[in-house]
Amino acid sequence: MSQLLEFLRTHDTAFSSRTRLASLYSDFRLQRQSNPDGYQANVAAWLRALTAAAKEGHIPSQTGTQHDHFSLCTGEELLRELQTREYGRPLSLGSVIEDAVKKKELVPLQQFMESKQSVYAKSWVPTPWEVMSWGLRQLGVTGRQGVEDKLVIGIFVVMATVQAAAKLILSSASTMATSNTSRIFSRDLFATQFARVVDADTLSPRDVSILLTHLARDCEAIAYDPKSGTVKFKAATEAKVPTIEQEDITIASLRTSIASLAPQVEQLAERIPELDRKARDAVTQRQTIAAKTALRQKKLAEAKLQQRTATLSQLEELYAKIEQAADQLEMVRVMEASSQALRSLHQKTGGVEQVQDVMEGLHEEMTNVDEIQQIINETAAGPTDDSEVDAEFEAMERVEREKVDAQERVEREEREAGVAESTRKRLAELGAVSKVGEEEMELTSLKSVGEQAVRAE
Repeated sequence: MSQLLEFLRTHDTAFSSRTRLASLYSDFRLQRQSNPDGYQANVAAWLRALTAAAKEGHIPSQTGTQHDHFSLCTGEELLRELQTREYGRPLSLGSVIEDAVKKKELVPLQQFMESKQSVYAKSWVPTPWEVMSWGLRQLGVTGRQGVEDKLVIGIFVVMATVQAAAKLILSSASTMATSNTSRIFSRDLFATQFARVVDADTLSPRDVSILLTHLARDCEAIAYDPKSGTVKFKAATEAKVPTIEQEDITIASLRTSIASLAPQVEQLAERIPELDRKARDAVTQRQTIAAKTALRQKKLAEAKLQQRTATLSQLEELYAKIEQAADQLEMVRVMEASSQALRSLHQKTGGVEQVQDVMEGLHEEMTNVDEIQQIINETAAGPTDDSEVDAEFEAMERVEREKVDAQERVEREEREAGVAESTRKRLAELGAVSKVGEEEMELTSLKSVGEQAVRAE
């Protein structure tokens, strides 16, 4: 069993079922009219499986060395990898590819790379593939009963995988963009930096070209210069994609040099202790030649480490200065734009003298409004009779005094009633005490008579 078949049976349930596998390998083109749902289910299963296999690098490559993650190579090699002992080769894979191309789920690589128009643009002009497919169907070569399904040999961009990878890259780039220079990459640095982001060990040159084309043309998120291999991400505050200038190319080259030196320094730093241990072990085992060889290698490694560290330090210092200068340039641009905005606003206000004239006129008009209002109030009020005012005032005072007298009378009556009730309760308590005292005196007298009678006896 090929590696591709093993992957499909392990990662896709449709290829792990014998019944489902028999349907997938059959000539199900006839179901396009008789059973459209079954036809679409088989097409979707094949496209899903091939997309996943391409993403994981299991689709045979034309070069045979490095596998692509965002493109699908079709042809004899793919059919050979999909062949099984029980079902042979898939009989409808050509129709699957054709159907996916119609839906723009797969796009021929050449058309994708050379098109000046975005893949998202609605165009009435048919693509060369559509024209060819239509012509072949008219001639009865494809899509008809009794005609062998031919798998077109070619390379197709898997749009779903490319779009998902682009989203991950843009999200990661936005978090890494701590300065203006951190948005600039060389092609090699881009491939190294974002391979882990899209969950790939490495990105092939074709993968990088597809991603950069999609990000630049379809997403309008980067500027890319194929000649220098410089990539520049658009900032969140920028309305359009920036242009790549000479300093951007220099920054990209500098960042690439730093990125390549850093792992070299790390490897040399790890190698020196290993060589030191190797030399000590050789001395312990009395292996003089091996010990001296390890020591020479250690000295060479130390010299290289010192040289690489010094170079890296100089490059990092230079990059820091360039980064600072770029940030200062951006700040100056913002301040210049702000100055122009203030100047434009001041021009619209007419200057300080114009504002003073406006304020003086406004103050004068407000004074006129107050004077006019005063005149209106005096005219509307008319003469008043003070005797009538005094009589009304006295009447209001009389009513108020009556209210106060009534309130005081009610409060006084309430107080008197409270005092009377308290006195009544007090007298009642005194009466009860007096009665108890008389009973005690009578009881004492009886006890005295009894005692006297006892003594007499």
